[in-house]
Amino acid sequence: MAELDLVIRGATLYDGTGGPPRQGEIGIKGDRIAAVGGEGLSGARVLDAGGLAAAPGFIDTHSHSDLRVLEQPTLDAKLRQGITLELFGQDGISVAPVKEEQVANRRRQLAGLLTNPKGFWQWRSVADYLAEVAAAEPAVDVAYLVPHGAVREWVMGLDDRLATDAELRQMQAVLRLCLQEGAYGLSTGLIYPPCCYCDARELVALGEVAAAKRTPIVVHMRSESDRMLEAMDEMFEVGARSGAHIHISHFKIAGKNNWPRLPQVIERAAAASARGVKVSADQYPYIAGSTMMGAILPPWVHAGGPEAALERLASRDARERIHKEMLDPADVPWDNFWKWSGPEGIIIADVPSGKRPHLCGLTLKEAANQALQEPVEYALDLLLEERLGVAMVSFSQSEDVVEALMKLPYVNACTDALLGGRPHPRAFGTYPRILGRYVRERQALPLEAAVRKLSGLAADAFRFDDHGYLAAGKRANVVLFDPAAVRDTATFEEPMQYPEGIPHVIVGGVLAVEDGQVTGRRAGKVLHARP
Repeated sequence: MAELDLVIRGATLYDGTGGPPRQGEIGIKGDRIAAVGGEGLSGARVLDAGGLAAAPGFIDTHSHSDLRVLEQPTLDAKLRQGITLELFGQDGISVAPVKEEQVANRRRQLAGLLTNPKGFWQWRSVADYLAEVAAAEPAVDVAYLVPHGAVREWVMGLDDRLATDAELRQMQAVLRLCLQEGAYGLSTGLIYPPCCYCDARELVALGEVAAAKRTPIVVHMRSESDRMLEAMDEMFEVGARSGAHIHISHFKIAGKNNWPRLPQVIERAAAASARGVKVSADQYPYIAGSTMMGAILPPWVHAGGPEAALERLASRDARERIHKEMLDPADVPWDNFWKWSGPEGIIIADVPSGKRPHLCGLTLKEAANQALQEPVEYALDLLLEERLGVAMVSFSQSEDVVEALMKLPYVNACTDALLGGRPHPRAFGTYPRILGRYVRERQALPLEAAVRKLSGLAADAFRFDDHGYLAAGKRANVVLFDPAAVRDTATFEEPMQYPEGIPHVIVGGVLAVEDGQVTGRRAGKVLHARP
């Protein structure tokens, strides 16, 4: 064998299969793993792992770095966790495709989600966007999902109505083109406009296109709380009728009253799998989520787009209706964040305008008290004055349920991290939290099983064929960590803190993190799905 560029020596190898660890060396040539196992490899550089664990680079199957990667291509918060591949285009709401006349509204819609840096937005197609990401030379590998909302808006705008047969055919054609341009599947967010205005017929039509390309539908379900079982039934029926693989985003059960439904949730997924539906899911290891604060509003408020929503927020009659529906304790046909969390359980995470930095980190109850306002009215005023550009963290989950879902064999890890303002700690701590808290401290998983969830299982779910395993011929993405010391330090009070115990991260054969510091070397690439 010709001399290698890099040899990792003295590591315990966790190869991503979930099998037992073994001792051995890793040889890297260019951006490929050339050899795994054995001893005596020679290379231009030898990295002495000193007993550290070596694993395939971690994969984040639910990332919201779509715009941040253009502004900060090193994506330090992700790299320092050992993440070497991120999947963008989540929840049916992202940056491409977009028509010229839709750009202003799209930027406003995404302001609370993607931090919306100035500049950029020169792309219109998925191919154009991926080219711009490649030109930014990211430090991590990047893949993209086609957002359902963007496809729907391209064909029928932001109307709250069902699609006609002709419109369905047009949406299928748009999706087919986006997949040909390299996307890895379709995402939808059935609590977010305009995705939430669709019916199962529309999802089946798009699922048929996804299935033909052997790509998944990645879904934020229509409910993760009171109507969760019905929401699961809807998506599994879509999978059965279309043939599409169903991947559930950020698998959770929200709302204390719903936590006892865990056995039924698990059974629903098992029954779908038994009838031939391919089912997978991802999960972040926290009891709080994070999204745009506009999600607290009833779906009808968003019909017609951001400007129409702002008009309703400014209307006395509409606000009375919004207020009443948000405080309605009855079972409603939408996921009511206010019911799950209350103002004391919703934290203001980001106000991208920069006008109110003092609010970041306050709960809505605290901020409303300071303003001497009733909490719902305060939240509506804030959304109106910030033109919907606010992000939140919301508490609604159970530690026991989080751990139970984590143990399921088809659930891989993700961050679902928003990166602006004062973010959810998952932006900095997800993967080391799994390895430290859930493996070492709680012993919820053996280390080899956890590594599989962070790497090989995720690669299998999305057909990232070059990734996820320590094996000859695979892309040379490797993370070295200390099983006895790895831990997250990010908290809800101080979220922007890097983890400990992950000294080295290699992307494409290049040390992107060395001795715990980001090197600035950027060897990431943009992935294009196979035709």
